Amino acid sequence: MRFELEGRRLNADFAQPLSIAIPLDFNGPQPSFYDAPPATARPLSASGFIGDTRTGGSCNCEQLTLVPHCNGTHTECVGHVTDDRVAITDRLRGGIVLALLLSLQPVAAGSTNEDSDPLPDAADLLVTAEALAKAAAAYPGPAPRALIIRTLPCTAGRLTHAYRGRAPAPYLSRQAAGWLVERGIEHLVLDLPSADRADDNGRLTAHRLFFGLPAGGRHARDARRPQASITELAWVAPTIHDGWFLLDVQIPAFLADAAPSRPLLYPVHFE
Repeated sequence: MRFELEGRRLNADFAQPLSIAIPLDFNGPQPSFYDAPPATARPLSASGFIGDTRTGGSCNCEQLTLVPHCNGTHTECVGHVTDDRVAITDRLRGGIVLALLLSLQPVAAGSTNEDSDPLPDAADLLVTAEALAKAAAAYPGPAPRALIIRTLPCTAGRLTHAYRGRAPAPYLSRQAAGWLVERGIEHLVLDLPSADRADDNGRLTAHRLFFGLPAGGRHARDARRPQASITELAWVAPTIHDGWFLLDVQIPAFLADAAPSRPLLYPVHFE
């Protein structure tokens, strides 16, 4: 496809999608967060029917059990932090958006002036506004609607890592979340289990800032950015270069605040 955006001519090859979702193996090693039970699959057994051809069934029919927020790549909406039950399919309607992929090195909270609420421990690792601004400066061009953040070092161990503890992974500083909002980023993709600290006394500061909710806000009607989405536990392989892409976040039609997702990237080239 060839197209024009803000006076720039671009092209993308839709025959060459790059998946940045973690493949979820229901019968093998898989990532986890918050000590959630692993995702599982078992044959349906009902009224004499067995959904497993290996045990005499006529076809395979499995019952899947999972926690979208904890068992792999997923996309969530403002309903994740509100009393109102908001469906991700109502807020993420589908389609492609211009996205920028940036690789960042998180920094210890004790080495930066950036923070969160509550204040991070000095050893906590933060994705900072300073790092975002420096990385984005290398890619002048049209304003992206989506940002994909790959944190370094990027190792294959993340595909099956169990994130446990109060701060088992880097998270966004308050200033980083504000930077994203100021630049009009509507769709954020992270290779982290959460935009916020695992144990933050329930504040979810970065989530609320990104969705445009006031501190402690619990009502979707108060969100100034109700269309925003956050994808977490993505896997951006080292073979995928930083730069410009078209992003297609594919989700099932779940009427829930989050759903398993498969973000697809299509490399974009400027003519």
